[in-house]
Amino acid sequence: MNNALLIVLYKSKGIELSNSTMFNKRPLFFKIKTARISIGRNTLINSNNYNYHINMHSKCKLMADRYGAVIQIGDNCRIHGTCIHAYKSVVIGNNCLIAANTQIIDGKGHALSFPDVENRINTTDYGNPIVIEDNVWIGANCIILGGTKIGYGTIISAGSVVKGEIPPMSIYGGNPAVLVKSYI
Repeated sequence: MNNALLIVLYKSKGIELSNSTMFNKRPLFFKIKTARISIGRNTLINSNNYNYHINMHSKCKLMADRYGAVIQIGDNCRIHGTCIHAYKSVVIGNNCLIAANTQIIDGKGHALSFPDVENRINTTDYGNPIVIEDNVWIGANCIILGGTKIGYGTIISAGSVVKGEIPPMSIYGGNPAVLVKSYI
């Protein structure tokens, strides 16, 4: 990782990195002044396709581009080629594994605008927070939508689209994601 980038990130107001946060190749950061991004101890943000077990289509991207938006990533996580976009908040616990090409976004981009659909292009969504609890494993190519809470220890199968309350200690998969197996 380029030392100059680390110095810029450490000096950026609203970006909090542990001194043991690791980057494999340069991720993309986009944060407005009133937003906050924090990454915990021993967490790896991997944007390097070389030596990763599947094809990674893009670098990691962390976007907190709305007033007061928060991205908070816990300790001992491994995040590969993932986009995390917070309109309000995306909170990821400790010991989480997030595989490549995953999209985690708490907003829809635009308001639904029914019945005024002609004006949809001029609207924005306000977001609905996402919480991913400790020890969660999210497989490759998943989409985690706003208003989702994924419980402790849960696995989300590759290619799943997730929205809503996902209980702890379970496996969910599909589009939309449904219960595959519970370990409680």
